[in-house]
Amino acid sequence: MDVLKLLNDAVDRGEPVVLCTVVNTKGSVPRHAGAKMLVYSDGHFDGTVGGGEVENRVLAEALASFKDGKTRFLTYDMIDPERGDAGICGGVVTVFVEPFLELPTVIVVGAGHVGKPIVHLAKWLGFRVVVSDDRAELCTPEETPGADLYLPILMSEIPEQLTLNERTYLVLVTRGAEVDIEGLPALLDTDVPYIGLIGSKRRWAHTQEKLLEKGITKEAIERIKSPIGIFIHAETPNEIAISIMAEIIDHYNQMKKHFQRA
Repeated sequence: MDVLKLLNDAVDRGEPVVLCTVVNTKGSVPRHAGAKMLVYSDGHFDGTVGGGEVENRVLAEALASFKDGKTRFLTYDMIDPERGDAGICGGVVTVFVEPFLELPTVIVVGAGHVGKPIVHLAKWLGFRVVVSDDRAELCTPEETPGADLYLPILMSEIPEQLTLNERTYLVLVTRGAEVDIEGLPALLDTDVPYIGLIGSKRRWAHTQEKLLEKGITKEAIERIKSPIGIFIHAETPNEIAISIMAEIIDHYNQMKKHFQRA
C-alpha cells in the first residue's frame, strides 16, 4: 500500500488527513523507521505503525490533531504494560504525527452586490470559497468570479452538499429575510463556529421572531452574528466586504490561539 500516494490523493481532493510516521526506534519493536499510517477524520486509516496499543494511542493523537492542527512527536516505551507502557516487545518507538488540514472555508450565501466582493476578498486572503444562491443565473463564475465551488441551490440544502465543520464560516448576504428564515434552521443544526447575517435591526428582529415561531431555540439563534462585520462605518459593498472578512479573520485567529493553548 502506497500511503504517500493516498496522502497526495487526499490533499488533491481537499480532504483533511493526518500522516503518522515511525521516525525512530530502539530495541525490539513491531515496525521500524519509515512505517506510515494515514488517518482520516472519521477514524478509519490505511497503513500501520505497528498495531496494538501503540497504534491505538497514535490514532487517538491523530484524531486530536484534526481539531488543534498541531504536529506531535510521540515516544512510547514497550517494556512493562503494568506501568503504563504501550507494549511488551522491549523497545522504544517514536512516531511523528502531521496533520494535513483543509483550508478554512468561507461560504457566501447570496451572489449579489455585497456577495461578489466578499468572494473576491476571501479568495485573496487564502480561504477556500464557496458561493451559493438559489438564483442560478447569478451563481456562476461569469457573474461571481473567484470561487472554488458554485452551488445554485436553496440555503437549506447546503448541509446536504458540503461538510460544514469547525473550519467553515457562513456569510449570509441574501436578498431578504424570508430567504434567511427558511434556510437558517438547517445551518443552525451544524457545528460551524461562525454564522454572520447581513441586514438592518428591523430585518434581524423580524427574522428572530419567525425563527422562534419555527421552534428554533433562543440559544441557537444567539449563535448568529447580526449585524455582520466589525464596525468601520462601512457603506459601499467593498467596504462591507472588508468589515466582514476582518471579523472572520479575527474569529479564526482567536480559535487557532485557543487550540494552541489547549
